[in-house]
Amino acid sequence: MSVLVYTEAEEGKFKKNALEVASYASGVAEALGDTVTAITFNAEEPEALGKYGVNKVLNVTDDKFSKFKASAFAEAIKQAAEKGGNTTIILSSSANAKYLAPLLAVQMEAGYASNVVALPETTSPFKVKRTAFTNKAFNITEITTDKRILGLSKNAYGLKEKEITPEVEGFAPELSSNAFSADVKSVDKATDKVTIADAEIVVSGGRGLKGPENWGMIEEMADILGAATACSKPVSDMGWRPHSEHVGQTGKPVASNLYIAVGISGAIQHLAGINASKTKVVINNDPEAPFFKAADYGVVGDAFEVVPKLNEKLKEFKAQNS
Repeated sequence: MSVLVYTEAEEGKFKKNALEVASYASGVAEALGDTVTAITFNAEEPEALGKYGVNKVLNVTDDKFSKFKASAFAEAIKQAAEKGGNTTIILSSSANAKYLAPLLAVQMEAGYASNVVALPETTSPFKVKRTAFTNKAFNITEITTDKRILGLSKNAYGLKEKEITPEVEGFAPELSSNAFSADVKSVDKATDKVTIADAEIVVSGGRGLKGPENWGMIEEMADILGAATACSKPVSDMGWRPHSEHVGQTGKPVASNLYIAVGISGAIQHLAGINASKTKVVINNDPEAPFFKAADYGVVGDAFEVVPKLNEKLKEFKAQNS
């Protein structure tokens, strides 16, 4: 018996969250005295998962899985779990995984704990630590069902190498006739060098930047830091930035290691969506802006003066340490 982990790949390449859940699954397996089996779809280098503690890879190579369809992926993962007798299944907390997990839980009659942030507190009974109340608190959840599904919160565990040479096995699930009944018409992809979903650092701008023509300094900071760019809801609503960059409770949730907010006052919805970020920095000329109460570090000042100077210092620091 082993822990089963779903490792997401896009255009054949593993996403960062795939490597993180593989690392986490290895930790869970060690606690349970088990091994790790991964299932992936159309991965170009499935053996790469061995670097993060995966003992065996079930690699589905089928063009039908080139686009994500939750019902089909749920059926395939369920069959993989039945094949291996797996009772613990681990997923990421990506948008796709959050669609997939409830379907899988119903099909397998399994308990599902989302937003998990640490290895199990105990394995008998099985208890895990999770975020609650839009990341303002934690709770300990006990899963009492025989089968369990865990959704790991992004950047909660990190990448932990544990070199193994995995066994790679082709896997061809037999799906029901309606598994692909939902048709994906199109997929909009962000063209940033770093996507918000995978970014460890996010640089975000708000209405304080006064217009889209001033976004150059935000993009420059993102380039220096290897970060993704983002924005507040009013900015995307006004068309200054694409909706794919809107972060917050009504946009994309962010759980980066560093979140830099420039000219964002800090509405409740925005703070709720980025509260899981480990370190939050705000630059704003209003000392009473709500964001200062939530931030770890704050700079009271004009963004048009502070950000260019900060970018120059970051360049100098990067040059000295390269």
